[in-house]
Parts: sequence; C-alpha cells; structure tokens
Amino acid sequence: MFSPDHVGAVFFDVDGTLVPGTSSSVFLAGFLGHRDELAEAEDAYASGTLDNRQVSELDAAGWAGVSEGQVTGWLGGLPLVSGITETVAWCRRSGLVPVLATLAWFPVGGYLTERFGFHSFSGPRLEIADGRFTGRVACHFDEYDKRDFALTQARELGLAPHSCGAVGDSRSDLPLFASVGLSVAFNASAGARAVATASVDDDDLRSVLPVLSRLVTAAH
Repeated sequence: MFSPDHVGAVFFDVDGTLVPGTSSSVFLAGFLGHRDELAEAEDAYASGTLDNRQVSELDAAGWAGVSEGQVTGWLGGLPLVSGITETVAWCRRSGLVPVLATLAWFPVGGYLTERFGFHSFSGPRLEIADGRFTGRVACHFDEYDKRDFALTQARELGLAPHSCGAVGDSRSDLPLFASVGLSVAFNASAGARAVATASVDDDDLRSVLPVLSRLVTAAH
C-alpha cells in the first residue's frame, strides 16, 4: 500500500525498456511459432506503417489453443534489464508510485507487477475460453490508451500530471511523454529522445534514478 503522502508517480514502459532489445511479444512468439513475422510487424509499427491494432491481431492469432499456464511458465525466462527490483524499491522509499504503463499483453503486465511489486499495470487483453487463448483480441490498447491509463492512475492517486514521470523508449511512449512533467528516454529511439526531458543509455535501470530524483526535489 502507498501512503497518502506520495509525491508523484513513475510510469515504466515494458517492451524495449524493461525488456531490452526486443519485446515480450516477440519473446513469447518464439514459443508460439511466429517470431519472425511478429518482429517484422513490430518494426513496421515503429516506422509508422502499421498501427497497434494490426500488430495485435497478427500476434493474437498465434496464441490460439495455448493455455494461460503455458504462458506463465514461458514468462519465467523473459529477458529483463538489471536493476528493476532496486528501482521499484527506490521509488517506494522516495514517495513515487511505480506503475507499468505498457502495450504488452495483460499476462505480461500481470507477471511483472506480481514479481516486482508495481502498483498497477495496463495492456491489451486476449480473449480466453476455458482457460485457453482463442486467437482473438478481447480489448485493444494503443499508445493513446496508455497515456489515458497513466493520467487516470495519477488522478486516482491524487497527483497532477506534472508531478509524474515516464520511462520509455519508443513510439508508444510519445503521447505519455508529452503529458507528464518529466520523461526519460531509456536506450531509446531517436523519436523518443527528441521529446524526452533526458536520455539515458545503460544496461541497468538504476541509471534513470538521478533523473527521476528531480520529481522528489520538485515536490519539496
């Protein structure tokens, strides 16, 4: 639980940020059998030639017949950047609520939230019937939904957007970067760097803490 005296929130992206060099969907597609096709589609999204809905529907089709338990097992091997545990702990000590604001599928956000203690998470949902995925998207979720989720979380926590920060790396973070007081482009694309408050390149998430500390300083 977070005390009423938290001073801000930090919204962390997953794919390309907490999951370095790839996405959780491409990682899982390696087990599902459509890794190369999805990687190509995600590159097309990054360049603006496909939208999130198109990529999600392509990916979802590969999940047909797979059980929730299988996916949970695979996620145990998800490649993650160093320092997540320590960064979340620092946020808590500093009065900043750590939240996952991501376009990763709901099982991914749920897994990371439970493992590392994030306050909450966002993401698109896959349709499930009798404990297995059907291959269809139950609820789409794009970069603007991600921004709106973050702003709703801030409002529910009694926080103004300017007292919040975001850490991300790519196209899906741009609307959120434009809506909060501080943004960190972490191992990011040129587009994300161009609009972020600061850019950080490192293999450890803790390297963003000096930038995030500005939120704490500003609050006091």
